[in-house]
Amino acid sequence: MSPGAVVSRQAAVVSRTVVKALAAAGMVLSCAGYVSAQDPLRFNGAPCVTPPRLHCPDKDCPSDRVINEGNVVEMKTRRTYFLDYPCDLKPGEKVTFILALHGAGSYGNWQRNYFPLMDYTDKYRLVVATPNSPTQVWSEADDEYLHNIVDSVIAQIGKENVKAFWLAGHSQGGMTSNRIVRTDYFKDKVDGWLSLSGGRLGGSPGRGSFAGMAGPPGGAAGRGAAPGAGRGTGRGAGPGLTPPPTGLPANEFSFIYETGQREMDEKGLPESSEWAAKLGCGPRRAPVEIADTKAGYVYDASRQNPPVPAWGLLPAPGKARVLKYTGCKDGRLVADVVRIDKGHTEGLEPAVTEELVKLMLSAKGGKIANQ
Repeated sequence: MSPGAVVSRQAAVVSRTVVKALAAAGMVLSCAGYVSAQDPLRFNGAPCVTPPRLHCPDKDCPSDRVINEGNVVEMKTRRTYFLDYPCDLKPGEKVTFILALHGAGSYGNWQRNYFPLMDYTDKYRLVVATPNSPTQVWSEADDEYLHNIVDSVIAQIGKENVKAFWLAGHSQGGMTSNRIVRTDYFKDKVDGWLSLSGGRLGGSPGRGSFAGMAGPPGGAAGRGAAPGAGRGTGRGAGPGLTPPPTGLPANEFSFIYETGQREMDEKGLPESSEWAAKLGCGPRRAPVEIADTKAGYVYDASRQNPPVPAWGLLPAPGKARVLKYTGCKDGRLVADVVRIDKGHTEGLEPAVTEELVKLMLSAKGGKIANQ
């Protein structure tokens, strides 16, 4: 073989070796990219753990746990909040985003365990932000903080991946939801509002008997208490609270009203809803009963001596009635949910919590994604 042929053959061997090496490197890079694309989404400063951090046990939740204000820092105000989401959440996955507001005198972690959405983030693909008011009463001074939380979460999810955005507020948190849903910032973002004993759009029931609430708090400070929570019932402002807005909002959104039966007078729920009429809904269906064999996680232990049934007794299993209005326009939802023999502060049981989640997910969403 001539020297030239030897050189040519050696060059061909080197060329094939380089091509194979490049191909192998390309496969490695491709696989690395695939793994990266499948890595779960992690929100800034919000590590995800299972079970969720600071989750209450089935009973006797320690008081130092329920008053916790969260581990996620809102960087502009430097205030903290909780953020719960599926630990296997993928980038680009569609989710429902919920902003959950505690009642007057309460705390973020009491709210998380009172309405335990964190138990359903995986199953229903929820992202739940639970903030805190430093004064324990929501006011306009908190609005920037709430805006910043919503902006941060949406930016990390991607607005195109927000299937729906809901407000869920207990008591004065519900009254605050009623106020902020009408503001320029929220009115074009909110797909629905869940009022947890926080007032009913379109006509509220009468107030039950809260006799005995004026006395000093009794009982232990722990066991799931919301310290200092005796401040009104969601049907009007308590001392020092801003009265809820009057009239119906101009913007349209789905609405669910949940309340304890003992919070209402003997007349119970009104037979109709001005809000349902505004959304073009038909008649309210016969109630569907939801049964719970397990109690909720928290209650207000500071108001058990003497007990005030309308305010709330010890957690216990129970039943709830779900009443939906039919045929609301544009896929919207209007519904009432009454927890039988319950008051204002017993934590929601698992079956009724899940039913409320299902109701939220059944309604039309997409306001943020379509902006």
